[in-house]
Amino acid sequence: MTGTLLKAAHRVGDRVHAAQTVWARRFGFIPQVVAYRGYGTTSRVRILARVLYGAPGLHRIGANTTREPARGRDHCRAGWLAPPASRGWTGTEDVRGWRAFTSIPIEYSAVTIEIGDQVQTVRADFGGVVDVMVSVSLTPGWHSVRLSADGAEPAVGQVLVVDPSATFGIVSDIDDTVMVTALPRPFLALWNTFVLSERARTPTPGMSVLLDRLAARHPEAPVMYLSTGPWNAAPTLSRFLGRNLYPAGPLLLTDWGMTADSWFRSGREHKVRNLARLAAEFPEVKWLLVGDNGQHDESIYAEFARRHPESVAGVAIRELSGSEAVFSGGTEHDGRPTPVPGVPWASAPDGATLAEQLEAYGVL
Repeated sequence: MTGTLLKAAHRVGDRVHAAQTVWARRFGFIPQVVAYRGYGTTSRVRILARVLYGAPGLHRIGANTTREPARGRDHCRAGWLAPPASRGWTGTEDVRGWRAFTSIPIEYSAVTIEIGDQVQTVRADFGGVVDVMVSVSLTPGWHSVRLSADGAEPAVGQVLVVDPSATFGIVSDIDDTVMVTALPRPFLALWNTFVLSERARTPTPGMSVLLDRLAARHPEAPVMYLSTGPWNAAPTLSRFLGRNLYPAGPLLLTDWGMTADSWFRSGREHKVRNLARLAAEFPEVKWLLVGDNGQHDESIYAEFARRHPESVAGVAIRELSGSEAVFSGGTEHDGRPTPVPGVPWASAPDGATLAEQLEAYGVL
């Protein structure tokens, strides 16, 4: 019965999307390729982007503002806001949250990727998302990637090639970890998502300083922001991280909506899958896992540490305040995870106290 209902829902969704596409073309919406920051090794890189119809005029807002993260220590503070390097829509331009959600994905669009000496054409998925691996020989550091699709202005994104000598990395959650959101509270969540810009969002005290210090101590360390947020929110999140001086790094987000065999995508599975992928792609890197105790991060990180102890440098959990815990549904739904032998585990309400604990463990 459930399978029949799900198939029916998919058919309805297909019809709605077809109607949206006709509506978008009629009202002058423009095909766009939005390039997100990717990452990889010196031989393979992960390209992340999305193809969609955007509101008229949206593509012109940042057509000349592709930003390439700076190198060295400046990468930590100015990486998100470096001067223009080349032309192309980057997906980080100043667009209010609600406008980001008016876009309509272009299903299965052909996208041409140009990076280094490689040119490769791939297909977006049914949500317009491009998430592919490309074999290419690159040196460590940030590199530009050009993406183009039929009818769309080419986009220029950046890809972080991790130095083969790197042995330390950072994976950080976003909501209620580096940014106070209280997302489950319905009205505030809608207000923050559809109305407010990143300027009105509140950074978590001390967290940008903590991540900056970690990046300064480990200059070769990749920084990944792993969140269950939707790709629509990527522009706002990117600007928030840059404005609040967080280290530059790729966003690993997800696409809301149904899957082939379920009504809703699993945020937990998204995090588990990407953590396992990072462990496989960078076997020499030990990751510091940064999250909060409001949305299953504790149990996800503990499970990952038990399965991949060789890939974990430590865990840092930001403890929510009483009111934040209520908004997030409480902090005891997972129970307190069993400590993993040999894995440093820090837990505190702010970045400064977490830093003290990580210093005591020798991680910072």
